[in-house]
Amino acid sequence: MADTLNDDDCVQELITQQRSELLSAKTLFSDLDYAFQLQLQEAMDASLTSIPSIESSSSLNTADPVLDSEETSGLDLATTLMLEDIARFAMEFKDREHCQTEMRKMKEELDRRIHDQKFAEYIRSVPENEWREYGDNYEKPYGESSSSSSSSSSWNVDSECFRVYSKGLISEERIRDTVVRVAGIGIAVCDPKDNLLFEKMSPIESMVEGKETSNECAELEALVEGLNVALILGLKSITFFCADYMLYQYLTGRVPPATSSTAKLVNEVVVLQGKFTYCNPSLVTRNDIKFAFKLAREAIVSQITWPAEADNGNCLKETCTICFEDVSVDQMFSVDGCLHRYCFSCMKQHVEVKLLNGNGMQANCPYQGCTSEVNIESCGKFLEPKVFEIMSQRIKEASVPIQEKVYCPYSRCSALMSKTELLRYTEASYINAERTGARKCMKCNQFFCINCKVAWHYNLTCYDYRNLNPNLHPDEQMLKSLATRKLWRQCIVCNNMVELAEGCYHITCRCGYEFCYTCGAPWKNKKPTCKCPIWDERNIIHRR
Repeated sequence: MADTLNDDDCVQELITQQRSELLSAKTLFSDLDYAFQLQLQEAMDASLTSIPSIESSSSLNTADPVLDSEETSGLDLATTLMLEDIARFAMEFKDREHCQTEMRKMKEELDRRIHDQKFAEYIRSVPENEWREYGDNYEKPYGESSSSSSSSSSWNVDSECFRVYSKGLISEERIRDTVVRVAGIGIAVCDPKDNLLFEKMSPIESMVEGKETSNECAELEALVEGLNVALILGLKSITFFCADYMLYQYLTGRVPPATSSTAKLVNEVVVLQGKFTYCNPSLVTRNDIKFAFKLAREAIVSQITWPAEADNGNCLKETCTICFEDVSVDQMFSVDGCLHRYCFSCMKQHVEVKLLNGNGMQANCPYQGCTSEVNIESCGKFLEPKVFEIMSQRIKEASVPIQEKVYCPYSRCSALMSKTELLRYTEASYINAERTGARKCMKCNQFFCINCKVAWHYNLTCYDYRNLNPNLHPDEQMLKSLATRKLWRQCIVCNNMVELAEGCYHITCRCGYEFCYTCGAPWKNKKPTCKCPIWDERNIIHRR
C-alpha cells in the first residue's frame, strides 16, 4: 500500500511540474515574441526614411506580421491542447484515486459485516448458563487479533463465498406515440445469507451494429458486469445464479452457443471465472433473482420517463401502455413478480372487473401472456377503501378450506376465522376449550359456542342449552322451512344447504363430503350405502 501511495505522489508531482514548465515556456515565448516585434518595428521605422517607395514599405509592413501571427496562433493552439490533455489526465488520475478509496472502504465494510455476523453466530452458540455468568465479558472489536478458538479462521471477505445475482431485460415500451425497444441490467451482490451488500442498475444498448440485442446477450452482459463488480470488490469465491436454462447450458459447456455474439460473451464469462479462486454457476428460478430483476426493470423505467412541468413543479412522466396517456410516475402501479407498469386508473378498472364480476378470486397482470398475480395488499393505492375491504374478505374466504371455516355468531362482528387458528387463540385464555366447545373470537374477543353457533352458554352443556332453547332463531327457522319446501339437503359435515338443479343424486359437497341427495346417506369409495335410485330421468334428459 505504501509503494502504491509513493507512486501516485510521484505521478502527481510530475504532472504539476510538466504543467508549470509548459506555462513558463509559453510565457517566455510570448516575451521573446514581443521583443522581436519591437525590434522589427524599429527597423521598419528606420527604413522608411531611406526608402521612399510607399508600396514596398507597405508590403514589407504586412507580410512579416501575418507570418508571425500564424506562428504564434499555432504555438498557442498546440500549448492549449497539451494543457487540456494534462488537465484531463490529472482528472482521470484523481477519479481513479477516488474510486480506489471508495472500493477500499467498501471492502472494509464487507469485512466488518462478516466479522459482526460471525461473532453474532458465536455468541448464539454460547450456553445459557455461561452467558448469564460471563456474558458481559464477551467482546471482539473489529480489527483486533485474538488467539481464542472462536477466531481460529480468518473473518474477512476472502474466507466467504458470496452470491452474485444478475438480470438482463429487453422490453418494448411506449413513450408517448412511439414504441421503443429498451434494455437494462441489474446486479446484486449478497453475502452467504442473502443479505444485500451491493446493487447496480444501468441501461445497455438494445441495438449493436444495426442488429437487435437478443435476450441471451442481455443476460450475458449483465453476468459479465456482475463478475467485474465482484472482482472490483475483491471477492475471491462467488456463486453466480442463472435463471435461464439455455444460458446455464452454455456456461457449463453442455451446449455450444448458437450465435457468434453469444459465443463471444460466453468466452468473456469463462475468462472472468478464471480470475476467482472459486466461481461456479447455479440454476435457479426467476423468483430467486428478485433483487437483480427489480433493478433491471428500474433501469428500463429510467429510460422511458421524461421530465414535464406540473402544477407543483417539475415531475417525471411515463406512458401507460393500456390507455396511452402520459401519467406522472408516482401514479403508475408496478405488478409484483413481473414489474409491468400501468396507471392507477387502468389497474383499478382491471382489478375491479376481475374480482367483483366473479371472474376469479385473483387478478393477473394485464400484460398479454403474463401470469403474474396482482397482490391485493398493494392495490390499496388505487382502490376505494370499501372495495378494497370487500376484495380482501373474498380472498381470505377463498384461502380458508370449507371444513375450517367458522364465522363469529355476533351480528355486529361476523368475522371469518379458521377453526384451527381459532382453537389455538382460545386455548391461550380458556382451559379445556377443545372439550367444551368454547371459542373466543379473534376480532371482537367475545366467547361463543362453536357447536351451537351462539353466544357462550356458561355452566351449560350444549345438550342442556338446546333443551332449554328448542326454538331456533327466526332466520334459521325460515331457512329450515324454505329447505323443507324446496327439498334441499343439508351437508352433515359443513352444514351447507345443497340444491339439486340437474344430474344424478350422487352429491359431492364443496367441502368434499359425498352423500345421497334423496336420504342423506354417505357414499364410500364412490359407492352408495343406501338403496335409493342413483338418478331420475327427469333430472338428466331435457326435452325441447
